[in-house]
Amino acid sequence: MSKADRLDRLDALRSDLETEYRAALLDALRVTAAGKWGLFDHNADRRARAAVAPTIENLKETADAIDRARETLAMPPFELHQQFLAARGPVGPQAVGEPKQAQAWLDLLAIEDDEQAG
Repeated sequence: MSKADRLDRLDALRSDLETEYRAALLDALRVTAAGKWGLFDHNADRRARAAVAPTIENLKETADAIDRARETLAMPPFELHQQFLAARGPVGPQAVGEPKQAQAWLDLLAIEDDEQAG
């Protein structure tokens, strides 16, 4: 198999992983928008953190695989995961709650999907 073929296969895998990551993130955002806290870790609650830990770990593992593929393909790091990580953690008292933040993310991702489709 030629190097070009291997890179094409790696790029297809990267694309599939990015689709998988996005679907998992959308599922988690929908759960959070429906009222379940923990995805954004705003309250540093142990129970909420434990409940969402498998989701966070899955997202991290998928993003790590994406970044490895992107590095081999000389592409920049996976921005969606970086944005998600930046949105997690403690916030000030004036910040919106996690359900509203999740809905804002869902709205933004829907707009991006519409722009890419149109």
